[in-house]
Amino acid sequence: MELGINILGIIVFLFIGWVFSKDKKKINYKSVGIMTVLNIFLAWFLTSFPAGRDAVKAAADGFDWIVKVAYKGINFALANWVGPNGVHPAPANFLVSALLPILLIVPLFDILTYIGFLPWLIKWIGRGLSFITRQPKFESFFAVEMMFLGNTEALAVSQLQVKQMKAERNVVLAMMSMSCVTASILGSYMQMVPGQYIITAVPLNCINALISTNLLFPTIVSPEEDTIATVGGTEIEDAEKGENDTVAEEEGMVDANGKREPFFSFLGNSILGAGKLILIILANVITFVALAGLADKILGGVGGWLATLFHASWLKNLSLESILGVVLYIPAWLMGLSPHLAWSFSQLMGLKLVTNEFVVMEKVTGHILHFAPHYKAVLTVFLTSFANLSTTGMIIGAFKGMVDKAKNDLISKNVVRMFLSGILVSLLSAAMVGLFVW
Repeated sequence: MELGINILGIIVFLFIGWVFSKDKKKINYKSVGIMTVLNIFLAWFLTSFPAGRDAVKAAADGFDWIVKVAYKGINFALANWVGPNGVHPAPANFLVSALLPILLIVPLFDILTYIGFLPWLIKWIGRGLSFITRQPKFESFFAVEMMFLGNTEALAVSQLQVKQMKAERNVVLAMMSMSCVTASILGSYMQMVPGQYIITAVPLNCINALISTNLLFPTIVSPEEDTIATVGGTEIEDAEKGENDTVAEEEGMVDANGKREPFFSFLGNSILGAGKLILIILANVITFVALAGLADKILGGVGGWLATLFHASWLKNLSLESILGVVLYIPAWLMGLSPHLAWSFSQLMGLKLVTNEFVVMEKVTGHILHFAPHYKAVLTVFLTSFANLSTTGMIIGAFKGMVDKAKNDLISKNVVRMFLSGILVSLLSAAMVGLFVW
């Protein structure tokens, strides 16, 4: 019964994308079908097939090892914040356990970019994805790029391409950016929720972002437009024409004269950037948790007054979570959850969309390991993305600094589709993993 509801959920989520499509005639149904089958296969392979499970476990263990190495540095500078070996006992607060490891992980990924390995990996995975899914080259590149770099970072290193693209394709990139996650922050997630499902969610989100944009905002790309100007600021040979496209200047990688920045100068900038990222995340988490608490206090007061006025005791528990829980209950139930778990899941979904994934992960950490396997899997996968209200503002702000007013206005006009795209990607990824974890 639950499996049948889960399958129905995937169909319903795809149908919602079709219902809210800007132009149903332009949808590439064959490509959507190919990508859906591919993602269901990936979900099966990564959760049920021994080789897939081993690969996911190895990746999760790798990130866990990196975080433990980061604890060594934390312990050196901030003795007694973690144990004498930098690992045990477990850190007592969110800053130490989830954020300070970023000071190692972000520079590590930046080094991989500096030496050219990460751009090379993105290039070939993107080309393979484009060939399989029959999606435009750059959109496929971008799906992989944002999986490693994050939304604003991927946009920043691809700004030359973004400026050259037509306005409709800019909207597609904005919608895809709602569903990204940066590899450098996965280690932080894994300190709070099961790592194997986080690793599984990343490639699924990548492909589901292409599916949702194909449904919600289908855009026809001609062969002449289907070129790649730059990826990560490095020169890329066009696969069709065999010509070298323009080399972009990537901030922090090359100077104004096009010369590579000295390694230690680059590393210093990377470390400073990691520090700023920690402060940004910490400030956002503190503010959004406080605002959510304020909203709950106000709603609780209003609910108490209404409960007295109308003699309805259930209104006393009025809160932001309870309101969003009602709105999102049906999508949660379509995950194949029992009514009780669906109600709990829907409230966590709403909290994540209003605040961010860190707020919910911190709330369930320590408890989620005791959840039922299916609930644990779908909840973790749903949380593994940047899809929330604040991300919408970040993306619009990033485009304002890169494209003209007409292009930015078109993106702003489709902000509801942007937000819906992020929700659909998270729902699809969670439902696909849920098919194979019970």
